[in-house]
Amino acid sequence: MDLNVKKLVKDAGAALSRVVQLTEETLGTSEKTELDAHLEHLADRANATKTWTEKILRNMEAVLTPNPGNRIEDFFYEKIDKKKPNRLSNLEYVGMDMIEAGNNFGPGNAYGSALNKVGQCQQKLGQIERSFIKDAAICYIQPLRKFLESEMKTVTKEMSILENKRLDLDACKNRVRKARSMLGQQSESGVSPEVLLDQAERELRVAQSDFDRQAEIVKLLLEGVSSSQAGHLRCLHEFVEAQARYYAQCHATMQDLQRELAGLSGGPYHPTTLSTSNVSGNDDEQLARVLCDFSASNSEELSVVQNEVITVIEIPGDEDYVMGISGSKRGKIPVAYLELINIYK
Repeated sequence: MDLNVKKLVKDAGAALSRVVQLTEETLGTSEKTELDAHLEHLADRANATKTWTEKILRNMEAVLTPNPGNRIEDFFYEKIDKKKPNRLSNLEYVGMDMIEAGNNFGPGNAYGSALNKVGQCQQKLGQIERSFIKDAAICYIQPLRKFLESEMKTVTKEMSILENKRLDLDACKNRVRKARSMLGQQSESGVSPEVLLDQAERELRVAQSDFDRQAEIVKLLLEGVSSSQAGHLRCLHEFVEAQARYYAQCHATMQDLQRELAGLSGGPYHPTTLSTSNVSGNDDEQLARVLCDFSASNSEELSVVQNEVITVIEIPGDEDYVMGISGSKRGKIPVAYLELINIYK
């Protein structure tokens, strides 16, 4: 118990000394030890990284989950480590109402039949949207949040310790200056000024060593924060790929709906079919939708399934095949099996 009391008194004394030192610095009556320029630069970069990561994360969460109530609910479920509710998207609710209305009007009614097909399309778009939101959370939001909640929290904690070490160091410097000014004078405590100076200088050496050691720890952590941007860049690439797939799938779904509606009304439908003339001759990559399953007959070809969205590149001199890319796999695919997706049209 005595040891705990002594430690409590010692900690209270150190805290009081830091408050006094900080107050004197604020009033300009005490000098402040400045961090070296490299450490200051790293700290500024880390603060900027933290600030912008927090802002991007908030905005991204708002884009993917516009309803603030749902965001709060999701946050609550994450904290208690429970599965999030599988809520429907607005598109899916619209689709349900359209299907119900179409059934009410009857399948023989042109408008009712069209409502059914459009409603089914809205439901499919809603499912694609939920899949994209899930992918974006895994590849981008979760890594950014983990960075803020682990790496940046550690940096903030160690920076706070460094500031306390600096205050202790400057307080020791002040005691040394005061002890030196007392040399040759009579001490009120009965202890000679030489002894007080020796004690103050020993405390200063210990404080300087503690400060230098903590500064090195902080410097290493801050350098790690700077290198974390490479990881964030990979996450950003993955997010863009997920977003490109999302819009391509939405476009392909809407083309299917246009085709079905044209069939109902008897009107013409002109899909954007893929030919090698549609693919630029400088190896530019484009997206294409698979019209039907294709099984590779050799190692040079790529097997794909109907409605899969892949990347295609022209094969110079070959009008019948293009090079298909699906994830980490690539191979030749017949042009006749593909439909070009022009998301900018």
